[in-house]
Amino acid sequence: MTSFRLVPSAGPSRRGRLRRSLYAVLAALLAGLVAVTGASTAATAAAPKWWEPVNPQTPDSQVGVTGAPFTGSRGGEVRGLVDAHTHMFSDEGFGGNVVCGKTFSVDGIAAALQDCPAHKPNGNLALIENLTNARLGGNPFASHDTVGWPTFSFWPAYDSFTHQQMYYKWVERAWRGGQRVLVNDLVSNSGLCMINGVVNPPNRSSCNDMDAVRREAKKTRELEAFVDAQYGGAGKGWFRVVTNPEQARSVIEQGKLAVVLGVETSEPFGCKQVIGIPACTKGQIDRGLDELKALGVSSMFLCHKFDNALCGVRYDEGTTGVIVNLGQFLTTGTWWNPRTCKAGEVPDHTVAGGVLPKELAIAFPVAILPVYTAGPHCNPRGLSSLGEYALRGMISRNMMVELDHMSGKAAGRALQILEENRYAGALSSHSWMDSSYMERLYALGGFATQYGHDTTQFVADWRASKAQRDRFGVGYGFGMDMNGFGGTPAPREGAATSAAGPVVYPFRSADGGSVLTRQTTGERTWDVNVDGVAHYGQVPDWVEDLRLVGGQELVDDLMAGAESYLRTWEATASH
Repeated sequence: MTSFRLVPSAGPSRRGRLRRSLYAVLAALLAGLVAVTGASTAATAAAPKWWEPVNPQTPDSQVGVTGAPFTGSRGGEVRGLVDAHTHMFSDEGFGGNVVCGKTFSVDGIAAALQDCPAHKPNGNLALIENLTNARLGGNPFASHDTVGWPTFSFWPAYDSFTHQQMYYKWVERAWRGGQRVLVNDLVSNSGLCMINGVVNPPNRSSCNDMDAVRREAKKTRELEAFVDAQYGGAGKGWFRVVTNPEQARSVIEQGKLAVVLGVETSEPFGCKQVIGIPACTKGQIDRGLDELKALGVSSMFLCHKFDNALCGVRYDEGTTGVIVNLGQFLTTGTWWNPRTCKAGEVPDHTVAGGVLPKELAIAFPVAILPVYTAGPHCNPRGLSSLGEYALRGMISRNMMVELDHMSGKAAGRALQILEENRYAGALSSHSWMDSSYMERLYALGGFATQYGHDTTQFVADWRASKAQRDRFGVGYGFGMDMNGFGGTPAPREGAATSAAGPVVYPFRSADGGSVLTRQTTGERTWDVNVDGVAHYGQVPDWVEDLRLVGGQELVDDLMAGAESYLRTWEATASH
């Protein structure tokens, strides 16, 4: 830059005064130019990138990812990881007092990530947590540290089923790590809500499944607006709710997260059965399906944990099965009614009869407990006439049908109806459909994802199913079922001494474009080698562990998952 030196005149002549005035003006203009240029440069340097918040909340969880999210498509095909089954707002289901901690709060992270009031002060009244958490040894009156933010000494954890694992900043880390589709299944269960309302009163909200669906759909939209506000306004955030495949493809090409709404409840539209008698009508089904479409729901389960007026279920096993069976009895007046499978029948697992945990038996005295024949068990309930009506209603509304949780008999009939209609919209999103049906699902043009198991099992399942998927040209995905009482991946056993070795931080994302360090929230830092997948932010860490064990071919299959999911959805929408 040219420098200027002001030289005063020898006398106070008009010419000298004019010269001094001109010099002064010129100096002022130059100074202003420098100031403006400097300010502009500083502002440009400080301006956040499109994937960084303009108005971040402070304090908040760290994301621990650097690098731009990938955008665009290749040859018209999008890339990205797909989680086809998870539950962002379980805290709003089950009466609002089973899953502790919120996905987000306008009052900040300290307000969001707190334990349930009924768990405090030491957790010994948290019956569902205590019965299902292996660290607590099944002791129903065990204690745990109930402090969430900022210490997180007990939760979130891979083996804690009743604490929030999907805080929105953790979901942001998964997106930054390569995920592009998230199916948020709006979920509840009236039986579990009733049980918890007795052992941990009071419930915060109604036990009605459809009320929970409405609350969770509303919360999902509120989170979208909450994220938008941090990124500069409507439509600018990374969390985008989509209601058709065209929207989803556009969102993914922009490098953002396409959030699809699904429904997983045991009594959709109030379609329970009471002592075997249907409690809903065709009119209720039509009104319910229309309401779900208006809420933006694109996929759903016709039955979940209880035999309802639409279909019989595939049973849960172990302690979970006992609790769910009790829930069915409380809400319907009937226990599960399994029969020993006959040759050639598709089994629905083996369930325990004649026992209840003594703590539940005290709270719910039952004179006659079920006694079952030898397993494996098959559910004699299939797809009812009302269930067939609902399924055809979903087809006419271009909704994707979730086959997981249907009994073998119900799933077989559902597939037959889909085949008769040449309808591609068939999903198996978290390994609850018997594998013998997978060929028919893929032949329809459907899509399946594997439950988010521990690394070793997930890799084994991927290898076992790869030849079949390759024949149909479909990618792979996972259904983490997070916040869904199924548990998330534990640390890989023996990783430190294995040929694959442990995950080494920092590592690159599945797409190769970003770098991830250990995730920190408050005073706690998680390491997948030690903690497993404690919360959703560690999904990219788990994918890196999958790469170490299964190789790049596995990651490539996972990155093809988003495109395969969209193709199924597109075929459904155009039917």
